[in-house]
Amino acid sequence: MSKKHTIIMVACCVIGMGAVAAIFLFKLPVNSVLVGLMLLVCPLSHLLMMGAMGNKGHEHPGTSVDQPTTAPKTLSDR
Repeated sequence: MSKKHTIIMVACCVIGMGAVAAIFLFKLPVNSVLVGLMLLVCPLSHLLMMGAMGNKGHEHPGTSVDQPTTAPKTLSDR
């Protein structure tokens, strides 16, 4: 396991434990906390996925944005 992965795992555990502690310390209603989490799951997961993907797999070796691509040949070009 890499050091970065370990740090992320520990951070997620601490955030989860902090959320549970906040519910009990501040006497928050669990239903409203769960509804808020459900509303945030989709946008946050998209942000995390896009950040994790970065720009991997979008460039092919030997190509550049500045290089024009050739048009596909049609039957009349043969």
